[in-house]
Formats: sequence, C-alpha cells, structure tokens
Amino acid sequence: MNYAFMSFSCPQATFTEMLALAAQYGYDGVEPRAAGGNSHGVELEATAEQRAAFREQAADAGIAICCLAAGNRFADPADRDAEVEETLQYIDLAADIGAPVLRIFGGRIPDGISREAAISGVADALSRLAGRAGDRGVVVCMETHDDWCNPADVAAVMERGEHPAIGVNWDAAHPVRTEGWTLADSYRTLRRWIRHAHVHDLFLDANRPDYTAFGTGDIDHKEVLALLRSGGYDGYLSGEWINWEPPDIHLPREIATLRGYERALA
Repeated sequence: MNYAFMSFSCPQATFTEMLALAAQYGYDGVEPRAAGGNSHGVELEATAEQRAAFREQAADAGIAICCLAAGNRFADPADRDAEVEETLQYIDLAADIGAPVLRIFGGRIPDGISREAAISGVADALSRLAGRAGDRGVVVCMETHDDWCNPADVAAVMERGEHPAIGVNWDAAHPVRTEGWTLADSYRTLRRWIRHAHVHDLFLDANRPDYTAFGTGDIDHKEVLALLRSGGYDGYLSGEWINWEPPDIHLPREIATLRGYERALA
C-alpha cells in the first residue's frame, strides 16, 4: 500500500520541508491542500517555472505528489459555473505538478434544492470537467464529505456521468460516522470508482474529538486496508489530519500503525 499525508499535517512547512518530512517518516507521497492557508506554495498563482520546480523537487526526493486537494463544491447552482471554471484551472495545476488526482467536494445542498436535483447538478458539473481532466491525465475525485457522506448518493453522481477521468476519494470514516454505513457496504458501493482514499481515526460520537490515533477510535482501519487490498487498489492512503498534533508526533506514529495493520494482513 502507498501512504501519504495532506499538507494540513504541516501547514507552516514549505514544499521542500514537506517532502523532507515524508522522506524522514517513510511516506510515499504528499497531498498539497490548495487555498488552505498552507505554506507549500502549490497554488493557482504559481508560475510555470514554479510548477515545474515542484514536479522536479518531488521526483528528485522520490516522493509522489499523489493528489492535489482543492475545495471546490458544485451542489449550489448559484455558484456552479464559477466553481467549474476554477476547477478547470486546478486540473491544469495538478497536471503541471504531476499529480494524477484532484480532490473536490460535492458541497452543501442549499435549502429548496432536492437531493435529486443536486445529484443531477453535481453530475453535470463533473461532466464539464471530464474532458479537460482526461486530456491532462488527471482524475477528478469527489470525496465522501459534507452533504455527500452517503455512498449511495455519490454512486448516483458517478453513474450519471460515467467517465474514466471522474472518480471517488473514499474518506472511509465519514459514511460510518455521519450516515451509519458499515465500512464494507460503503466500500462495495463505491469500489469501482475509488481512485484515492483519505484516512483518519475518530469517534462515532460527533461531540468527541475529530482526530485520534489509529486504533484508539471507532474506525477499523485494518478493515479499510483489507477492503482496498481485496479490490486491487493501487492508489494512496492519505492521512488527513487538519491542524492536529505536531507532525513529528503523529506522522511517524500513524504510518507505523498502518504498516502494522498491513503486515498483519499479509
């Protein structure tokens, strides 16, 4: 299995420093979060020269830029056109830095918009991105997040606009905590579209902390690994820990636990 972490683990780190942390603690990749107030510099404003430098630095370090995380959302028809236009720019940024995946959201569904209308609208937005993404070798992945934690709703979007450049970022915890799905049912529903995965342990009680060390919360990540392995998943498990513990505390501990689960499954 390939392991990565999002830049929220080290928001003050430069891109070079983030690569160094990945190498130090044995991660295979990194996932810069754009427009998140992080210091890595992988943003739409980056010049062509800077984008080429990010790609070269990662290659020289032997660390993949496994995903570029953007925050675009498409459920609100009032913002959809602008969000699509910006996401097209993020597709180009991802391609320029060598990231094969771009993470996006479905977004909150406004009052007065039915679920069916939201599914249709998000599917339409993704279809408008598919051509550019395919041409540039990027897969746009919708995360199980916000109003789209129910795997059946995400599957409905995928089925409306089936395209090889459109996929799912499976955050395994959200459907369990928010919608009461089992890991197995969530995975089976989305399996054929999963191209990226976010991992973080938490408690099913939403009043408890959003992050806790693997193995101390309510999400069975050994099962997550087993399910992904069963389907031949060859992408990345990216740790999403937002403004949590210092990186020198959680990064080595979390990857050690995940690799321990992987060894136990061998």
